[in-house]
Amino acid sequence: MDIPRIFNITESAHRIHNPITAEKLATLGAALRLEPGARVLDLGSGSGEMLCTWARDYGITGTGIDLSRLFTEQAKRRAEELGVARHVTFIHGDAAGYVANEKADVAACVGATWIAGGVAGTIALLARSLRPGGIILIGEPYWRQLPPTEAVAKGCLANAIADFLMLPELLASFGRLGYDVVEMMLADPDGWDRYEAAKWLTMRRWLAANPGDEFAKEVRAQLTAEPERYATYTREYLGWGGFALMPRDGGSSA
Repeated sequence: MDIPRIFNITESAHRIHNPITAEKLATLGAALRLEPGARVLDLGSGSGEMLCTWARDYGITGTGIDLSRLFTEQAKRRAEELGVARHVTFIHGDAAGYVANEKADVAACVGATWIAGGVAGTIALLARSLRPGGIILIGEPYWRQLPPTEAVAKGCLANAIADFLMLPELLASFGRLGYDVVEMMLADPDGWDRYEAAKWLTMRRWLAANPGDEFAKEVRAQLTAEPERYATYTREYLGWGGFALMPRDGGSSA
């Protein structure tokens, strides 16, 4: 059980597997007004930077689940490095359908809403682990400007224009699901560059270290194409944000 190998290669040097900087990740934790002892569940936790730094900076405890063996091991090492291994737990496993035994103050899925078939399904899944009065945190792309053609959407690595909404429509969709948007943190071009461009040096060094690997041809093709594709499409059209939500009924929607 693991994610496709290409992601384990291209993002192996990433600490944050989303287009958000470390500074903005810290600001997001502060914006959520996390208190010491708050419990955070992170589905699709990647290399654990959110849980580990929030445990260090805000005193939270947490559990992260991720399908990548590599990223899960990196998360455990990061927890040791920051001295928070007693406060955060990382599980290698499928986050799809995961429900925590103990309700969380913040239930998050930051950039992996495919685990439950999209935004609505992921919110419904997270709500099952949320305590009354808690916050759901969703990380999701949106269109900064609507692609003029389906080909442009595919250039952004979407399947179709319909995959994502414009920001006002995305915010309105949370309301239709019965949630108030209580905070948001949007990626900026620097965050996108750090997420996307950082892959290129990783791929170049991987190719140098693995010239005979059967996967080298695919990695070479991606490295050759990615800078132009990213600058032409993703950087121009795609946004990304972390959105904090609370059920309008005042409790959990589970």
